[in-house]
Amino acid sequence: MLDPAVGTLIDLGGAALLASAAIHKLGDFDRFATVFAAYRISPARGSRGVAALVPAVELAIAFALPWPRTHRAAALCAGALLALYGVAIALNLARGRRDLDCGCGGPRDRRRIAPWMVWRNALVAAWLVAAAVLPWSSRPLAAVDGLTLGGGLFAMTVLYRTLDRLMGEIAPKGFAMRGIR
Repeated sequence: MLDPAVGTLIDLGGAALLASAAIHKLGDFDRFATVFAAYRISPARGSRGVAALVPAVELAIAFALPWPRTHRAAALCAGALLALYGVAIALNLARGRRDLDCGCGGPRDRRRIAPWMVWRNALVAAWLVAAAVLPWSSRPLAAVDGLTLGGGLFAMTVLYRTLDRLMGEIAPKGFAMRGIR
């Protein structure tokens, strides 16, 4: 059984991740639409329209995740969306298109796609799906759980951003210095 504080923490972390991703995409939508089109996963003609759906879906899921009545469906949708992102990255890596921008950072953050991103998305998707399908204990959240949720969300955010920066920026520079691709 999943403790409700842990389940809620997973839902809040997923909501923060998706809301942040949507805000970045909307902050420079033209750039995102270009990045999306470069993946070649939708017809070129309707690519911009499909790209517009992505932040809308991310925001809808982010808003639905924290609420008890909608968290299960939203967590399953979030898991599916992250899995789709992973498939799109894996497909383009298999095509040999390693120079594509992942589209997962902010407007000024250009990063090439890499296999670790597929694993990152799979791991986050698995956590969200686990929070949706595992039974939660019936223990009501208490006031002290607010500290757990706040501290846990802060720790998750710092850990995610640190690992993302390490794998997305620092490690590639180190590999480049050593002549490793």
